[in-house]
Amino acid sequence: MTGLDEKYIEMTQTPVPRLVLRLALPSMVSMVVTALYNVVDAAFIGHLSTEATAGIGISFAYMTFIQAVGFFFGHGSGNHISRALGARQYGDAETMAAVGFFTPLLLGMVAAVVGLPLLPRLVVLLGAPPAVVPYACDYLRYILIASPFMMSALTLNNQLRLQGNARFGMIGIVSGALLNIALDPLLIFQFDMGVTGASVATAVSQFAAWCLLLWGTQRQESVHIRIGNFKPSLYCYREILAGGLPSLCRQAFNMVSAVMLNHAAARYAPIGEEASSVAAFAIVSRATMFAFSLVLGFTQGFQPVCGFNYGAHRYRRVRQSYLFAYSVSTLMLIVMSSLGYIFAPQIVALFRSEDPLLIEIGARALRWQCLVFPLVTLSTSTNMLFQNIRMPFRSTLLSIGRQGLFFIPAVLVLPRFLGLHGVEMSQAVADVCTFLLSIPFAIWISRKLKSLSDDA
Repeated sequence: MTGLDEKYIEMTQTPVPRLVLRLALPSMVSMVVTALYNVVDAAFIGHLSTEATAGIGISFAYMTFIQAVGFFFGHGSGNHISRALGARQYGDAETMAAVGFFTPLLLGMVAAVVGLPLLPRLVVLLGAPPAVVPYACDYLRYILIASPFMMSALTLNNQLRLQGNARFGMIGIVSGALLNIALDPLLIFQFDMGVTGASVATAVSQFAAWCLLLWGTQRQESVHIRIGNFKPSLYCYREILAGGLPSLCRQAFNMVSAVMLNHAAARYAPIGEEASSVAAFAIVSRATMFAFSLVLGFTQGFQPVCGFNYGAHRYRRVRQSYLFAYSVSTLMLIVMSSLGYIFAPQIVALFRSEDPLLIEIGARALRWQCLVFPLVTLSTSTNMLFQNIRMPFRSTLLSIGRQGLFFIPAVLVLPRFLGLHGVEMSQAVADVCTFLLSIPFAIWISRKLKSLSDDA
């Protein structure tokens, strides 16, 4: 019996709650550690100046672009690999793994070559006020250089996770994050490199994580990455598009919404306090992203269970994993949102305690977010289910709801009537609307899976 055959038995016969929990733990660690890259950089840079903190926040939009490409190819190829392994089509899985890995590696090279000469214009486009432009350029320069490795590392992590080998992805991501935490204070303060030091630390640690993730694909129970299997075809990219389009749309709208938030924060800020406002929203984005990464990591634990068992026509296990993931992730977010609401000023002050206005703006925005944050788990888990069982239209619609269909209109309209307070509450309004959109989809797919289980 091969390692892949043993994986098939494990994924289709282990009790669902135990299996989801086992797969969710390394996914949670990987997601939290990925979020830590931005959180740690912001925490250290916050001790330099408000403008430097805002510069890191401006760069977050480009980091979202990197995630858009990495998650698109990672989820698109990984979902196909998961179903192929469930159907025991191992050769197909290896071809898809190679196409999914090498394509973002090449696209990252293109992004670096195009972006570096246009760097000052790029950061202005991303929403940097004049005082913030030099800091944003200093941080983004080495992130651009590392783009190929950052994009393809995200792809590798998702491929490993969707094969049920999330622990290998966790090893690579955690090792890179620990290196980043060690390098940040050394380069920022000891070598007096400031914002540039944070950027170099991130680039070096992301490359180290890339190397370890690539090593993880060579393990016996993993689908191997080989250059000989890189055979781009219309079939491969069509499958990647079907499985990865929801992630691409979600991350693309995340990038657009981050840019719009930067511009709105600067436009409606008190006169002369644009940097404080932009920095405050950047901090809130990182704090909520860190909390949501725990939930996202947990719900990702049910994705390989879903893919394997859907490919094996075991629909009862698919439905069971979906409902279990939604219930537990909602409970987690209720707890974290309660703590976030109570300690909002203290959380914001962890990043930049020297600016009272920044803390005031950030605390209000964070509390608005915490009021409704638990609602996002319904759209997240339902979207992931649709993505895994190849229902791209429904998955894409849910994926663009939060940051696209609802946040963009909210951040355009509410500040016109409420000023900066409208900016602060825009995300909360978008989350409520996304929850209402998700309800009929969740009811429909739950009933459909139950019907398929009864017929099987």
